Amino acid sequence: MAVSGLIFLGFILAHMYGNLMIFAGEDAFNEYAHHPRTFGSPMLPEKGFLWVMRITLIVALIVHAASAFALWHRAGTARTTRYYQRKGEWARFVKTSMRWGGVALLIFVVFHLLHFTTHTINIGGAYDNPADRLVASFGVWWAVLIYLFAVAALGMHLLHGVWSAGMTLGLNTSLDAAERLRLTAIVIAAVVVVGFIAPPLAIFLNLIP
Repeated sequence: MAVSGLIFLGFILAHMYGNLMIFAGEDAFNEYAHHPRTFGSPMLPEKGFLWVMRITLIVALIVHAASAFALWHRAGTARTTRYYQRKGEWARFVKTSMRWGGVALLIFVVFHLLHFTTHTINIGGAYDNPADRLVASFGVWWAVLIYLFAVAALGMHLLHGVWSAGMTLGLNTSLDAAERLRLTAIVIAAVVVVGFIAPPLAIFLNLIP
């Protein structure tokens, strides 16, 4: 669960950085969108790196989902009676958000791929140019709301997931280390949320030409 989650975190940070290229202009964003297809050339064939990345993410997704179901089942069978002292509201909220937020993120990923990768779904018009497609899509209010909801779910997932992964990998060697781990999770979640919501909000508010 921890290792597959960190693989996704690396992809998320890279994807967030790429999305921010829209602030540098149409040409910069289109170059970013095209770059994974030619990365590693001529050592790799065209789209070679892209397919390596896709296969890695698919394997990580399968491992992450399988781990989640295994841990869910283990937690359910580990104790047949409830604890006398119940968990706090925040603990229950985090547990619920991790479980159902993960499902929401999976649904959004499918929608996102159908929208920006396969072009099966068109919002605001059918454009082959990546920058035009992005700007047209986030000119539609409900598309922005879907995206903001997904980013909020991602932020909650990272807030607990980064901390939990660090605990699993043994980074909580002291009270100070545990506190630094908690702050790291907060910072990463905040950066990702701000980084991902900045482009759609800027486009929707006509701050990007």
